[in-house]
Parts: sequence; structure tokens; C-alpha cells
Amino acid sequence: MAGVVVIFDFDQTIIDCECDDWVVEEMGATQLFNQLLPTMPWNSLMDRIMAEFHSQGKTTEEIAECLKRIPLHPQIITAIKSAHAHGCDLRILSDANVFYIETIFKHHGLMEYFSEIHTNLSFVDEEGKLKIFPHHDFTSSPHGCSLCPPNMCKSIVMKQMQSSASVEGRRFIYIGDGSGDFCPSLKLGERDQVMPRKNFPLWELICKNSMLIKASVHEWSDGEGLERVLLHLINTISIEENNSSNYPQLISVDCKFGTIPNSIRENTFLITSQFPTAAKD
Repeated sequence: MAGVVVIFDFDQTIIDCECDDWVVEEMGATQLFNQLLPTMPWNSLMDRIMAEFHSQGKTTEEIAECLKRIPLHPQIITAIKSAHAHGCDLRILSDANVFYIETIFKHHGLMEYFSEIHTNLSFVDEEGKLKIFPHHDFTSSPHGCSLCPPNMCKSIVMKQMQSSASVEGRRFIYIGDGSGDFCPSLKLGERDQVMPRKNFPLWELICKNSMLIKASVHEWSDGEGLERVLLHLINTISIEENNSSNYPQLISVDCKFGTIPNSIRENTFLITSQFPTAAKD
């Protein structure tokens, strides 16, 4: 299955929460967070929260221990390991940050399964303070995408992946939940697959704008569903590759695996220039 690239979002996809919200609440910064939220961009706000933790004597080790307490569905872990065992190239495309993702992956022994992690920048400075920066420097070179938050347009990263010689001719499976996952889903082709989490913003946007989506759509609801649908898709693609004469087109996952019904997908309208975006995916 070297011909398949599986791209995962992180928050509400691999983990079942928003990691920024988790850290803010668990480490007692909710009041300051709510006070500052209307006044600054998301990444700047999280960087300010990290500075506040440092001023209170809270260490990056304490932040890491907080992150390790985030629940991770066991079947998400087995899905990742199984997809990797089948030879898929696994990558992360997330609006979290490097420190958060690497801390959680190392804790669960998952770092080795991913070839690339694309997310917001972060590092621990010489004073031991965690610094967080946007993926795109939107002050000096804004990405110009009206669908995405200013700090990250995932479709820019997606297009870079697709144009790389290392993935030429490969199929993509994109798994996500948030409104920021809609833009890269628009870049998928007819041979690709998108897996939106049911009743989350990406699923709702695809239901309303399905004529814009070229990829096949396969919904999921929880860790068990993600594993089942992903492995079924990988198996289906494997059958096609091994028996191309008998399987000229990728077989869609039927309703028991969570495909968005045609009755919903046919009830569509085109995206408008006033398309809503969340403060953070």
C-alpha cells in the first residue's frame, strides 16, 4: 500500500478534544484565556498563556504531563498501527502545535508511524518557556485564503504534498473534523477519499457543498468507526490495485461503514464568499 497517503487532523480526530482547551482548563487558565480571547489571534493568545504559566513557575514538564492525560481511544492507536503495517504513508496536518503533538505521540509510542507532521510551530526557549507561533506568518505574508484561519491554510500544505515527487501518483485519504479541514478536502481528486467526523463542522460543510468535493466521502463517529472505515478503504484500494482488471473503479464504502447518503449529498448549495470560519479548527 505504498501508493496511499493517509493524512490525519489531530484535535477531535486522533484525540477526542481540543488540546489547547484541555491545557487551559486543566492548568487553571480559563479566566485569563476568556479575558484575552477577544483581543488577539489564537496562536498569540496561546503563546501568552504559556508565558503566564512560566511566570507562575509552571514548567514545560507540567504541561507535558497535562497533555499525557488526554484520552486517546485505543482503536485510534490500532488504526494508526494497522495502516502503517499495510505500508501507508501517514502524515499529520493539524492546527495544534509541535510540542503538543510530539508529546502525546511519544507518550503513546506513535511517533515512528508518521513520516511528516505539519502544524503550528513551537519550541522551549532558553528560559524554559514554551513558545508558540503560527504555521503561516500572517503579519508579513498572509496566505490569502478566505476559508481558513489566518495562521494556517491546510490546502497550501496539501498542495505541497501533492506536488512532491515522493507522492506522485499516490492516492490520498484525508481524515478530519473541523471547518479548517474543508479547504484541503477541496484539493482531493476523484481517486482520493475524505473521512469527515459525523455531525462535526467538516461533515456539515461537505453535506451542504458536496458538489465541490471530488473525492469519495466516508463518515465516521468515534475511534471504532474511524478504524473500521479506514481499514476498509485501505483494503478496498488494495483489492483494486491487485485486481485492476476486475475492479476498474474504487468501490465505495456502503452505508454500514458510514458513507454519507446520496440523498444528503445531492441536497447541496455552492459555497459563498461569506463562508464562515471558526477562530480555530
